[in-house]
Amino acid sequence: MIQGTTSDAGKSTLVAGLARAYARRGVAVAPFKPQNMALNSAVTVDGGEIGRSQYLQAQAAGVAATTDMNPVLLKPASDIGAQVIIHGHAVGAMDAADYHGYKKRAMAAVLASHTRLVAGYARVLVEGAGSPAEINLREGDIANMGFAEAVDCPVILVADIDKGGVFAQLVGTLELLAPSERKRVAGFVINRFRGDIGLLRSGLDWLEARTGKPVFGVLPYLMGLHLDAEDAIDSGQTTAADALIVQVPVTPRISNHTDFDALRAHPRVDLQFIGPGDTPGPADLIVLAGSKNTRADCQWLTHAGWGERLKRHLRYGGKLLGICGGYQMLGREIADPEGIEDRPGTRAGFGLLDVSTRLDTSKHLQNVTGALASGGAVAGYRIHCGVTTGAALARPFLQLDDGPDGALSADGQIAGTYLHGLFDTGAGCDAVLAWAGLDGAASIDQAARREASLERLADAVEAAIDLDALP
Repeated sequence: MIQGTTSDAGKSTLVAGLARAYARRGVAVAPFKPQNMALNSAVTVDGGEIGRSQYLQAQAAGVAATTDMNPVLLKPASDIGAQVIIHGHAVGAMDAADYHGYKKRAMAAVLASHTRLVAGYARVLVEGAGSPAEINLREGDIANMGFAEAVDCPVILVADIDKGGVFAQLVGTLELLAPSERKRVAGFVINRFRGDIGLLRSGLDWLEARTGKPVFGVLPYLMGLHLDAEDAIDSGQTTAADALIVQVPVTPRISNHTDFDALRAHPRVDLQFIGPGDTPGPADLIVLAGSKNTRADCQWLTHAGWGERLKRHLRYGGKLLGICGGYQMLGREIADPEGIEDRPGTRAGFGLLDVSTRLDTSKHLQNVTGALASGGAVAGYRIHCGVTTGAALARPFLQLDDGPDGALSADGQIAGTYLHGLFDTGAGCDAVLAWAGLDGAASIDQAARREASLERLADAVEAAIDLDALP
């Protein structure tokens, strides 16, 4: 099991790198995260929903992703509540207190999935969540040491040296563990190191002497590594001076923002994530992203002035695209009579597409392929609640293998779709960017770029870590 001293210490990346390294050796390997809290998710081969990072790790391992690889997924819909997904399917919305009482049932699901994976694979790589030293979360823990103790699993502790304080992170975490948990930690991996490794040697020697545990390896800081983010938004990019400007407002419950990874890497696209307090300039294309609380995020956008900004953008000839929840916001109204995402009720959308959406208890989970109605192959997935109806559906934006998807306004300026991964195929990305005003885009194949990054990551893992020395 890979646990971290903090969130974003490198757990997901290390598991992906180890998975690819073991797969290269012909080892049947599978990733596993007992409990994940994330708004980036993916659809599995068995028709469920798991965290995006476990889907990526399965690709690294060369196996099909299944719901057993992330049996508990929490998708926050507010600061105190989340949709709880067990074995790929939503069981309801819970606040923190309700979920604490539900943990025994969640742990049963976790142990059942782990048992099946252990029976089917020679090695299972388990990823923890956050830090095992969160004192207030220790009772009933199913994500870190609570799980490791239950299945008698050795633990490797990873820490990020780039943020500073790496020795304090590692020693301090050990000090806050119970004696049996401290004994369970087999050793350490230090992540994101820059510079001369020789200058770190004295610190490594001290750490091993102080704790009696080995440092299994020091991973370098890998610049330009293009892997799907679990949750954090990475806005770093380099673009041409004459690039197409694409703006994405960052709402409080933005989800599946990995949709924009291909645009972030595109040399002729200036992708701008517009956060609270930012003052955006003109844009060629504005994209409203997915949301875990569509009505609340639509209200947030309205209060932030985006309603008038979108109308002004359209008056100046800009293009507007909504994906999933963003598509629903572009319509006349969003009805949630069952309280699927929040309190029951109905909210007006921006009224820019002639559609309306009614949320329901069934969640649509599909991997699909197809093409834009104007041409350009696409492949991706749909994860959404609700049924969208209206006159604008007569002009679909996409033609997928199971039928039409989305809508296109009569003037061709506004489009909406439920497809995540719209930009991931080169042909599909080219077609959307051409619609937005960029000709000859020569878009990047996101799947090939991801594969190259996994290979580069595995190279680094094999160079830094003696896999035979791991427990």
